[in-house]
Amino acid sequence: MKTRKLLFIFVFVLLGFFKTEAQEKKHLSPELLWQLGRVSLQDVSADGVWVLYSVKRYKLEENKGQADLYIAKAWPTKEEKPIQLTHTPESEYNARFHPDGQHIGFLRNGHLYEMKLDGSEERQVSEMEMTGFSYSPQGYFLLYTTEVKHEPSPSDIYPDLDKTTGLLYDDLMFRHWTEWEDGYYSNIFYAPYQDGRLVGDPQPVMNEAYDSPLKPFGGMEQITWSPDERFIAYTCKKLKGVEYARSTNSDIYLFDRKTGYTSNISQGMQGYDMNPTFSPDGKVLIWNSMKTPGYESDRNRIFAHDMQKKIRWEITKGLDQNADNPQWAPDGSSIYFTSPWRGSIQIFQIDFTKKGRLRQLTGGHYNHYGVIVRENNVFTLRCSMKKPHEVYRVVRQTGKAIQVSHANDDLLNDIAMGKVIKKWVKTTDGKRMLVWVIVPPDFDPEKKYPTLLYCQGGPQSTVSQFWSYRWNFELMAAQGYVVVAPNRRGLPSFGRKWNDEIAGDWGGQAQQDLLTAIDELSKEPYVDTSRLGAVGASYGGYSVYWLAGHHQGRFKTFIAHAGLFNLESWYGSTEELFFADHDIGGPYWKDPRPESYDKFSPHLFVQNWDTPILIIHNQLDFRVPLEEGLQAFTAARLQGLDARLLYFPDEGHWVLKPQNGVLWHRVFFDWLARYLKEKPDKTKNTKKDILPPKKTTIMDH
Repeated sequence: MKTRKLLFIFVFVLLGFFKTEAQEKKHLSPELLWQLGRVSLQDVSADGVWVLYSVKRYKLEENKGQADLYIAKAWPTKEEKPIQLTHTPESEYNARFHPDGQHIGFLRNGHLYEMKLDGSEERQVSEMEMTGFSYSPQGYFLLYTTEVKHEPSPSDIYPDLDKTTGLLYDDLMFRHWTEWEDGYYSNIFYAPYQDGRLVGDPQPVMNEAYDSPLKPFGGMEQITWSPDERFIAYTCKKLKGVEYARSTNSDIYLFDRKTGYTSNISQGMQGYDMNPTFSPDGKVLIWNSMKTPGYESDRNRIFAHDMQKKIRWEITKGLDQNADNPQWAPDGSSIYFTSPWRGSIQIFQIDFTKKGRLRQLTGGHYNHYGVIVRENNVFTLRCSMKKPHEVYRVVRQTGKAIQVSHANDDLLNDIAMGKVIKKWVKTTDGKRMLVWVIVPPDFDPEKKYPTLLYCQGGPQSTVSQFWSYRWNFELMAAQGYVVVAPNRRGLPSFGRKWNDEIAGDWGGQAQQDLLTAIDELSKEPYVDTSRLGAVGASYGGYSVYWLAGHHQGRFKTFIAHAGLFNLESWYGSTEELFFADHDIGGPYWKDPRPESYDKFSPHLFVQNWDTPILIIHNQLDFRVPLEEGLQAFTAARLQGLDARLLYFPDEGHWVLKPQNGVLWHRVFFDWLARYLKEKPDKTKNTKKDILPPKKTTIMDH
């Protein structure tokens, strides 16, 4: 009897210990979010033994980040830890294993350096400025990209005005995302290389007034060598002006180093073509291709080109999903790619010799970004809503995933994360919609929680298992909110029909899907229907503006970041017009006039706004220009609504600077707390007299 009593006391104390330990874990905060290292997979050695990756860490007080290179064994013993290779105040990036297997090349401040696998004997290879580089397969040549001036500036035209800041334009695409066109273009060159130095003059692969890789997001994945070093395949969109602004027609060009001749192997294919890669024997070149002209979110297919027979065909014909960033298996028998799949991003394998056989390699609530295939393993970056990106090794035979990098383990072990729940709800037109629900770390189903409807941007961008440093669901949950994140109409990973239905119908079924999601979750006992908010960015910001005019009292507050408010003014000021042409239907002066302008522009329903709103917009956002947010803020205040404007003069469509990011989150959560956590104030949901502005650094009412 005494033994049983002692055992009971021991178990009780043990349970109390674990409970106390769990209670002592931190909740995620904006400051902790910026302490996490941001991991990027750089390369894997040819034998698959070594993994090269970078970790970028930010110092909030210095308002900047710095990336270092690390190397790790693909399957280390307990004693073998990752090795930090670089320790400079600068960032190292675009790192590659040298074909000799004994050195690593990388860029620092635009210059190429090399070092041994242990980080020793560092040397600078070249003084020339590079934006990217790669070794040829046998190591005899170095390929690199650099900015080349092709068009004169006003000071070139008028030499006596050498200090002018003016810019001259005669056609469209005069600005893109965050940059004004300055006459410089990213061009490709190669040079003979031997023993860590260039031994001959650089030769142009393309030296024209076009960009390769494509700006602003393309990298060296858009350029590749053939195994015999004779050919260089690259991605380029050789269009100018209005045609460039209204087209997605990039192509795959093949440069023959022997003859100096360049051919267009995707000639006649009118959508995006990019990311070429040669088969191990060099006989076949594959790449990603979209079919529909002007549709940036079309199905991403894999096309192949036979180098000898000069014929091409689609490998993924009949596949109702995307096949992104394809990479060959070492024996050339199959191809690996990533694909959005049911609210996640998974790795798939498609057989090349027996066409049509498809295999899903990975599963679970994870996202996988990019693949590098070596021997019996696939290397990838993996994340989830609960964990940031780390490098993983996935066994090709079994799909088992083993973590390779551990940049954030220590910090994450001290942070309590909320639970991610997968729910399917029925839409107003009888379809099944996946909704992710994220609850707080200390969730109690007997309590009621303020709840946020997350409106995804894109508009064709999956609500997957992404880890975000701004729209972070675990961070929202850590502040005491339940987050409802629906995969509404228009989002990938549920078949092309679901993905395509949003085009021309921005304010239609997609908005009904959002309302269905919050209405269905409002039936849960833990959702406080008197404290609902809706938040989102880009098309998600558009959705917030749209819901503000149509929500019929559901929400107590709104937050819109970079939202589209007036479709007419937006069409006349955005840059990639192919997107607006496809999704809106064309310009507002078109005859017949696209119905989107008169049915789905949020500014037409602003007279129905009756709810407090926080508006965030940035000066360098050329995709959704600043004036969209200013119009919305002005409309809210002129109607006497509680409203606030957070403006960043040095940010684009996203917020990337550390202190700006923390300010963004503090204002975001302060605003939510004001209307969803504080004691309700009935006057805060009604129009009232306009008050004079306060003098603050954040524009307030």
